[in-house]
Amino acid sequence: MLDQELKTQLASYLERVKLPFEMVASLDDSETARDMLSLLQTIQSLRSDMITLRLDGQDARKPSFSVQRAGSDTHLRFAGLPLGHEFTSLVLALLWTGGHPPKVEQPVIEQITALSPLDGGDFNFEVYMSLTCHNCPDVVQALSLMAILNPKVKTTVIEGGAFQDEVKAREIMAVPMVFLNGQMFGSGRMILEEIVAKLDTGAAARDAEKLSAKAPYDVLMVGGGPAAAAAAVYAARKGIRTGIVAERFGGQVNDTLAIENYISVLETDGPKFAMGLEAHTRAYDVDIMNLQRADVIVPASLPGGLIEIKLANGGSLKAKTVILSTGARWRNVNVPGEQEYKNKGVAYCPHCDGPLYKGKRTAVIGGGNSGVEAAIDLAGIVAHVTLVEFADQLKADAVLVNKLKSLPNVTIHTHAQTTEITGTDGKVNGLRYKDRATGEEHLVELEGVFVQIGLVPNTEWMKGTVELSKFGEVIVDAKAHTNLPGVFAAGDCTTVPYKQIVIAAGDGAKAALSAFDYLIRTPAVA
Repeated sequence: MLDQELKTQLASYLERVKLPFEMVASLDDSETARDMLSLLQTIQSLRSDMITLRLDGQDARKPSFSVQRAGSDTHLRFAGLPLGHEFTSLVLALLWTGGHPPKVEQPVIEQITALSPLDGGDFNFEVYMSLTCHNCPDVVQALSLMAILNPKVKTTVIEGGAFQDEVKAREIMAVPMVFLNGQMFGSGRMILEEIVAKLDTGAAARDAEKLSAKAPYDVLMVGGGPAAAAAAVYAARKGIRTGIVAERFGGQVNDTLAIENYISVLETDGPKFAMGLEAHTRAYDVDIMNLQRADVIVPASLPGGLIEIKLANGGSLKAKTVILSTGARWRNVNVPGEQEYKNKGVAYCPHCDGPLYKGKRTAVIGGGNSGVEAAIDLAGIVAHVTLVEFADQLKADAVLVNKLKSLPNVTIHTHAQTTEITGTDGKVNGLRYKDRATGEEHLVELEGVFVQIGLVPNTEWMKGTVELSKFGEVIVDAKAHTNLPGVFAAGDCTTVPYKQIVIAAGDGAKAALSAFDYLIRTPAVA
């Protein structure tokens, strides 16, 4: 199952195991079970003094295996093979079970160990993932760690490709998909703190109190993407009090698969890049407040006074200067059926959810680079791809268009307006579009629709205070100033053209320098 290089790497990691644990396999006669047995035997052989392998498991879901520390009451099970993007999740689960400490702040660990259902039972999690999903590992690793730390949390990680009957029965059409005690708990990327906060009902009030008690910042970034990270590093290097309040550190970068155009980084992916942003920011004295959504901005009464950011949880933060870097999100096509069938055939990430449509018919809405790339990606997995583009020609790079047109299982409709996503029994079954030249309506029968039509800025909460363009972007000048004294903006939420990571990072640095210039030139108000 593993080549020699992987075995060597795994052996070095397993040297960190300090406590004995066992793996208990529940196998059948499938090829996946044979591969699983080979993988488990390899793992056990690399650290036989600490790891025991048993083959007498009686779990109903086969093939699967549990990982359990000797003498503990923990429950962590992998159903199907945790390879691909999930191999790292498996390695971490082995290390944590073996006593290697996780890289998680102690207050979060204490919050996890204190979790207990109000009914006195257990938190039984089932998380469905695919091996090509780059959003899944965060969720898998979070729920795995929770199961290892708290015996009240029981986690089963299920590889959807190995359990197609379950995927079909539960109508799972997007991953990661998490069920808690049989009920849908959440879908899409979630980090550890986010999951814990959903279970810990008193967390929001405690957070609000702690945040409101913080001293004012010299500069406060609102947002956690490349613009905010760059601004924070530049500000902190000036020796001033710096903070970041973000709904999700990394922002939309977390949802990007391949990054090949960030100068000096030849190739990486979004989650790795986001981790690098956070690591670089944490290397400086920056107060990072994650999982916090800004609700209102209250301008300073006088230049040099304090600006207030009110948060959704009731807390508030104050700062002498603020840099708005809230980024953007996927744009909805806004037709009947889109919201109704979201995650039931309507998806936004072909890399994550494409494998769930293997052998099925799909459509991509959008003919720019992201739409054409999505169609090319899907064409290697699904039975057929229909690409629908509103304009009279595809807007993607010529090399991508030529590649798309060379694929035998792709149909392209330009000058076509999507009018409805249809469905039955809670699932997508078709897409209607209108030929804009003739007015004729068409129905394409299919099982999945991927929306790839660009971005919309996350600025709704600023309306009426910060000056916005007709597209909802924060209007900035050449030095990142907004219409409010002491308030600057950077990144995809602004009027700066070309929404690119490298441009957002550069604008973040510029905004921080402008904020510092404002601080040293503006007398403080008592």
